[in-house]
Amino acid sequence: MIKRILYTLLIMFPVLASAQINTDRVMAIGRNALYFEDYVLSIQYFNQVINAKPYLSDPYFYRGLAKINLDDFQGAESDCSEAIERNPFVVSAYQVRGLARIQQNNFAGAIEDYTKALEFDPENIGVWHNMALCRIRQEDYKGAKNDLDKLIAISPRYTKAYLMRGEVDLKQKDTLAAEKDFGKAIEIDRYDADTWASRAILRLQQQRYKDAEADFDHAIRLSTRNSGVYINRALARYHQNNLRGAMSDYDIALDIDPNNFIGHYNRGLLRAQVGDDNRAIQDFNFVIEMEPDNMMAIFNRGLLLDQTGDYKGAIKDYSTVINEYPNFLLGYQYRAQARRKIGDVKGADADEFKVLKAQLDKQNGVDPNKQTADNTENNKTRKKSDKNMNNYRKIVVADNEEGEEKYKSDYRGRVQDKNVNIVPQPMFVLTYYEKHDDVKRQVNYYKFIETLNNQKVLPGRLIITNEEAPLTEEQATKHFASIDEQTAAIVADPNDVNKRFARSLDFYLVQDFASAIEDLNQAIIIEGNFFPVYFNRALIRYKQLEYQKMEKEYDLKTNPGEKSAVKAADYEMVKRDLDKVIELAPDFVYAYYNRGNVLSILKDYRAAIVDYDRAIQLDPKFADAYFNRGLTHIFLGNNRQGIQDLSKAGELGLFSAYNIIKRFTERKE
Repeated sequence: MIKRILYTLLIMFPVLASAQINTDRVMAIGRNALYFEDYVLSIQYFNQVINAKPYLSDPYFYRGLAKINLDDFQGAESDCSEAIERNPFVVSAYQVRGLARIQQNNFAGAIEDYTKALEFDPENIGVWHNMALCRIRQEDYKGAKNDLDKLIAISPRYTKAYLMRGEVDLKQKDTLAAEKDFGKAIEIDRYDADTWASRAILRLQQQRYKDAEADFDHAIRLSTRNSGVYINRALARYHQNNLRGAMSDYDIALDIDPNNFIGHYNRGLLRAQVGDDNRAIQDFNFVIEMEPDNMMAIFNRGLLLDQTGDYKGAIKDYSTVINEYPNFLLGYQYRAQARRKIGDVKGADADEFKVLKAQLDKQNGVDPNKQTADNTENNKTRKKSDKNMNNYRKIVVADNEEGEEKYKSDYRGRVQDKNVNIVPQPMFVLTYYEKHDDVKRQVNYYKFIETLNNQKVLPGRLIITNEEAPLTEEQATKHFASIDEQTAAIVADPNDVNKRFARSLDFYLVQDFASAIEDLNQAIIIEGNFFPVYFNRALIRYKQLEYQKMEKEYDLKTNPGEKSAVKAADYEMVKRDLDKVIELAPDFVYAYYNRGNVLSILKDYRAAIVDYDRAIQLDPKFADAYFNRGLTHIFLGNNRQGIQDLSKAGELGLFSAYNIIKRFTERKE
């Protein structure tokens, strides 16, 4: 969640007003890089400004913001302190320093920062949110509830406040108040999976297992990729003796999160209960690999090895447990049986004597084994931290601290519910880098681009992507050097379009959009039929407009007209470039897709659908086009067609489409 703070904080912090023009330019490029999540590169730009004018607060703040996104929390705190020293009246600096302190477990320091921030901005929802979470971490439940009451008074429809207050209610053993708060959160936003999951967990604690399962069903419909919800629904099903249903949930949870300890341990127990011994052994092997000193898993594996005839393996596991818990009598009993099966009569007699002696001692009032298992119906589970070996057959549940981690880690720099914002898939660009994706949805190919790559006229291999990767420090240095090389080559041959295009890519990658566009303009003068220059110029202009909207807090839906920072005419320039691409390369599918995105921004939805139609006609497996066409249909009120397209996008690998389908299906019901 931390990196989401950028979008609000960038527009809250004041812009340099008195700096010289070169410092302004470097600062603007740095902020541009920061906005597009190129954190390493942005730090280099802010360093230049700090070296030139160390008395300015802005570059320290922005460098701190970049560092916190790179998990350099100590460096972020230091930079924000420098910014505050130079300008102590800016809320954003206290917010970011508070986040940095939280990540270093300095909750008292974070509360000091948030208290100061509220002096300047008493209705800042994100600050109240974070301060309440800090108080929860300090176990100051009274203070947390007071903060949350104030937050709800400021923003009565902010669901996270009700969820957090419900958690505080539970800490204070007030289940009625907790249910009321969770119910209110569901009433406000029934399309937020967290609201249903929170009430479901409460109902688990109240032993209302059928009701809990129903709430988990709602949460899963809204968020299919949350392993924790499946783990918890499995628990509700287990308490209703639906072992197959519980195992099915553990299977799905482990598909999502293959390293989930609780999923493997509990599935191993359930597999053992239904006689699936070999696969149960696999689960316990995994648990033991994760936690080699987990004695309950080792003992359970020993029992399973015993049942499958691996008596030596079972004896080894029993012995490991007995060495750790020398008074665990059940271990001796099972080891004695296994030793007799392999003919070790002497060893078996020794184990049985140990058990007999312990039983006699217990009759005489001497009981070295103080651990006893609670086997009542209401105690079929144990905490993960429970080390009582007599509870080895119990289903594991997360400790309270682990179960609440989603609340503890959900610190905000911006109040934004990810389930509220439904945004289209991004624009495509020609570049050298893209984010690694374990499930690659599609291969983006175009013959002309492949030919260009084979000619090796560019310094790197050109790819078509809408999942751009930020530069590493090494890559940034490489492209700064390449700018110098290409500049020398352009001086030698100013009419080489490939060199102009190559340098424009370098400028683009280091976030110097103005210089990139200047090179693309020159490339068009040199060769007006080279379509990649129009395609990239359209994308860069679009990004400039996107950044300007953020900077001016502009929203086309709520602030149209001449007062806008960005006008519809500005997008027409982007559209004209894409028109030219389509004229020069009428089968270049990504130009239609990008133009469809621009037309959607201009609210010309029917024209956008025509472009998405053409893109899909050219590439029937174009998941992004199905996704965006689906959203566009929904904007027009054609939910059936929209859901059909979103379903196809999900089928092709865009899994976020399923969340949207569920929400709109729920609305219809």
